[in-house]
Amino acid sequence: MATRLVQINMKAHDDAALGRFWAEALGWGIDSEAPGVTNLEPVGFSYPDPAAVCIDIVARPEPKTVKNRVHLDLATTSTAHQAELVARLKDLGATLADVGQGDVPWTVMADPEGNEFCVLEPRPIYRETGPIAAVVVDCADPRGLARFWDEAMDWTLHEGADDHATMRSSAGVGPYLEFVRTPDAKSVWNRVHLDVRPYPGDDMAAEEARLRALGATDPGIDQSAISWTVLADPEGNEFCLLTPR
Repeated sequence: MATRLVQINMKAHDDAALGRFWAEALGWGIDSEAPGVTNLEPVGFSYPDPAAVCIDIVARPEPKTVKNRVHLDLATTSTAHQAELVARLKDLGATLADVGQGDVPWTVMADPEGNEFCVLEPRPIYRETGPIAAVVVDCADPRGLARFWDEAMDWTLHEGADDHATMRSSAGVGPYLEFVRTPDAKSVWNRVHLDVRPYPGDDMAAEEARLRALGATDPGIDQSAISWTVLADPEGNEFCLLTPR
């Protein structure tokens, strides 16, 4: 058995408005599976497919209070493209953000609800990822957290070091999943988190048990009204185990 990263879940006060921003930012299509939920994926995409990690934006009333521990890095193909993308994102409602990055070649921004993301300078490794270069997770132990996700998913671990670890779909397509060491401790429920999904025919209960055996834990919330399972990784980052598909 195995699972794979299929989407990120992002909380928002106005899911429709934030969905429009990210659809324009990425050049993706927009849909809604239910009131308060906006779904984004590439136009013509057949979900789920490792060629893209989709985005679900879900309406929630809680305010954003701290820097997100999960964010997107956007890919560019040239210095001119990076500048053009930053300008276009500002026109869409994004702002420049200071998270203590100092003098770096990438641009840190925030979407209209304050969610941080980066517009990267051109890097050959991200040339064929699509608009999202990487989904980035802040953590205390990149090597250890990548070890958990390497065993949890059928993605391939490309690099594992004390300060940075990188994974990508075993098909070698789509964005990377990266773990970056940061000094900040997790203090609140993550407004952006990973959603993973087993394959068709897999047993949901068995997959949950397998993830728990690897180090996933119960976040301690009432899950009686949902069809998926909410777990937390070994550093306490919440993620959803969706039904097989």
